[in-house]
Amino acid sequence: MNARNCLEVLRKIKDVAFATVDEVGKPQVRIIDVMLVEGERLYFCTSRGKDFYQQLERDGNVAVTALTPEFQMVRLNGRARRLANQKEWIDRIFEENPSMNDVYPGESRYVLEPFVIDCGNVEFFDLGVTPISRESFPVGGGEVSEKGFVISDACIGCGKCLRGCPQQCIEEGTPFRIMQEHCLHCGRCFEECPVQAILRR
Repeated sequence: MNARNCLEVLRKIKDVAFATVDEVGKPQVRIIDVMLVEGERLYFCTSRGKDFYQQLERDGNVAVTALTPEFQMVRLNGRARRLANQKEWIDRIFEENPSMNDVYPGESRYVLEPFVIDCGNVEFFDLGVTPISRESFPVGGGEVSEKGFVISDACIGCGKCLRGCPQQCIEEGTPFRIMQEHCLHCGRCFEECPVQAILRR
């Protein structure tokens, strides 16, 4: 799996949730079609009259997520930017997504504006395997922020974290180690550690 594969999963699902923040700081989410994926670039469009368009123009930060029938989740965080050559991009989007002609027939398609997300990070989270599996990748020069928990040198090796982990993703050692690729980030180990040796990343 890599960033491109993750974006292609979103394209295959097509109807995915896009979240933004409105002008008073409240979260907003809606279903938007992923229109194209090329390399590490995801393309979509929306009409100029929608609140979604106004939010994208005001801030640009967007979170995108979807779940496959196999319980594989993809989550993309990045910055959307409006593309120049609006008519060329909209025509191309309609060529690749012919059902759009029924929604915006004829010249009405040009009320739509094309956007691309080409910088950010993406996570692939597979809940359909045991133990669960997760990976994060930068998109277009973006950065991946570390999440979850880590066991510090204050670990006394009591094993309470290992015994309580729902995914059994903690290994014995000095100190014990969390296998990040299988961690749920649930925080049970963090809450159970008797010496506060487990820290948020």
